[in-house]
Parts: sequence; C-alpha cells; structure tokens
Amino acid sequence: MEGKVALIAGATGMVGSRLVRLLLDSPRYDKVISIVRRESGVAHETLDERVQSLDDMRLEPGETIDDVYCCLGTTIKKAKSQEAFKKVDHGYPLQLAELGKTHGAKQFLLISSMGADVDSRFFYSRVKGMTERDITALGYSTLHIFRPSLLLGERAEFRFGEKMGEAASWILQPFMRGKLRKYRSIEGAQVARGMLSAASGHWDRSVLIWESDAIHEL
Repeated sequence: MEGKVALIAGATGMVGSRLVRLLLDSPRYDKVISIVRRESGVAHETLDERVQSLDDMRLEPGETIDDVYCCLGTTIKKAKSQEAFKKVDHGYPLQLAELGKTHGAKQFLLISSMGADVDSRFFYSRVKGMTERDITALGYSTLHIFRPSLLLGERAEFRFGEKMGEAASWILQPFMRGKLRKYRSIEGAQVARGMLSAASGHWDRSVLIWESDAIHEL
C-alpha cells in the first residue's frame, strides 16, 4: 500500500463509475473519497462515499488529499441551457480543483474534450478550454488533461446522437491512422485505466495533455 488518498467527483458517470472501482482496487490508495449527489451502491473497505450537493463540495478540516480525479460533465441538451452547462463543466471542476488544492493535493486529473480551446467559436469547446485554463492557473504540481474523442460504452441515459456516432466510428476506425489517430473513438473504460496509469507515473512536465491516441498508449 502506498498510503495515498484519492478524491473523485463524477463517480456515477460512464468513465467515473469504472474509474472508482480501479481506484478501490489499486494498491496506490488506502482511501478513496467519492463526492456523489446520490448513493452509488458501491461498497468497499477503502471507499468513503459522501453524498453532497455539487454546489457545496467540502472535506473535513485537516483532511489531506494526494490525487484529485474530476469526471464531471454533462451535455447542453441535458443541462437545458448554456448557463447550466457552464456551471457543470466549468464551475464544478474548478471548485473541485480549488478544494483539492486547499487540502494539499499535488496532482489533478481532468476529463476535458477533444477540441477544447478558449478561443473556439463553439460554445462547448470554449467552455472546456476555459476549464483547462483556469485549473492550470491554480498551479498543481502535476495536471493531467484528458481530451478523448467520442466516448464508447454504456451510459445511465440514452443519447441518440452519440449512438449514431458510435455506429459511424466503427466504420471509419480502420481508416483513422497517423495524424488521424487522435480522432478515433475510445472506450470509457480505457480512459479510466489511462487516468490511473497517468497518476501512477513519473513525469518531467507539470501539465500533460492526453488525446485519444495517447490515452490508448497509456
């Protein structure tokens, strides 16, 4: 046991639900604190699940965190407005990053998106870019930014557009080579494994960006 403590938010989503189980089984951590809006039903001796509003994420005074995993995210359709989307995909991740920093975390792992760019003309990509920028400014010793392409895997809710995208991706996948590899779809479970692998590595840069092809390599 390495005796580290992990903090994760978004543990009931497609990537987060797979990631939390990897964290619980990893010898890297002897405690995993999971902030959830509702009970997940997961039980494990190292899991400390805390049901909280994402508007009021908090830890106990004196608690120390090593690694923070952010798997928070939604869609504009589900959020129902740009303002609500920005709150979930920018406000909450930034709040989580500030919380981890306050409690001594040295490493932050963020799920962003391919195409994230503060100067993008697309609102979705622009918000993702803002989140990357503002968390980078907090000065974590190591910040991992994951920019997967289309995520494959079972979700709690049905998304018609993504299902159509998945079907198209299976057809196009063999042709996406070389510089196009980063646009290949990727399983949510692979992203989860890549996040844990990145957290366990030793890197010579403080900010690392992982696109789909690099996540495959992880």
